[in-house]
Amino acid sequence: MNRVLSGCRILVTGGAGFIGSNLVESFLNSGNYVVCLDNFSTGKRENLQGFIKNRDFRLIEGDIRNYPDCEKAVQGIDYVFHQAALGSVPRSIKDPMTSADVNIGGFVKMLFASKEAHVRRFIYAASSSTYGDHPDLPKVEEKIGNPLSPYGITKYVDELFATNFAAIYGIETVGLRYFNVFGRRQDPMGAYAAVIPLFVRKLMQHEAPVINGDGSYSRDFTYIDNVVQANHLAALATNKSAVNQVYNVAHGERTTLNELFYMIRELVGETDKKVLKINPVYGPSRAGDIPHSLASIKKAERLLGYNPSYNIKQGMAEAVRWYKANL
Repeated sequence: MNRVLSGCRILVTGGAGFIGSNLVESFLNSGNYVVCLDNFSTGKRENLQGFIKNRDFRLIEGDIRNYPDCEKAVQGIDYVFHQAALGSVPRSIKDPMTSADVNIGGFVKMLFASKEAHVRRFIYAASSSTYGDHPDLPKVEEKIGNPLSPYGITKYVDELFATNFAAIYGIETVGLRYFNVFGRRQDPMGAYAAVIPLFVRKLMQHEAPVINGDGSYSRDFTYIDNVVQANHLAALATNKSAVNQVYNVAHGERTTLNELFYMIRELVGETDKKVLKINPVYGPSRAGDIPHSLASIKKAERLLGYNPSYNIKQGMAEAVRWYKANL
């Protein structure tokens, strides 16, 4: 990654989470002062252990739903990277009220506090779930359908608020629609664990992972370092046409769940041959799931200079290596 943000004061909301902690680490390594705002509802303290003693790091324990916490966190900040949210389609179906409260209510409070503090730019985590039932592949930013879950709705509403605030208040915003991000620090233990760390953990325990559906559903799995690169570039963009936009952040390749399983099995099995004999178990499809997802990244390439460094095989090798060392 050649172009990095440096010499700035940065706030990462949800900085104790999977993506947030990777952003915190990268921003510190590139010479920034970094504030993390997190209530640890899903983030983990161990994700921050390597930064706590860094004099350029500050942790604020607070909630984006509490406006005074937002005001405190944005004081003196140049760039806000808003990662705090309640993820997971199943979680949002089970409890849509809390998902809306955090993902919409907290987002608006954070956005308004950033406007009031005159931050340079507000970069936020959007989601590929916004595309909903739109059938076209690859997904292009200007064509979306009806979201298929409460989570998808909340992330789309965030985009509408960002666009509206940019028009009314003049705050610069950039939304990054993440496509199935994976990599180091992604939690394999939670009730709503993402598919990749869940598959890895199950195989390392010599258990058969469950694939929802027949395994033909496909995703544009995106390694964490590609996401980190996109966030740096979103802050560095100087062309006015690149700001107040939403971008796909992915690699631009499609992998079925069956292909994913066998890829992970091969990597885990390199050091444990017993794993190679394990086959998946197939269960019912999940409500709210999009059947297929594939991103066009041409807009991010053209306006941000985005050039993802890791395809799924390269990223998966790095991710499995990390899990073997840390699980």
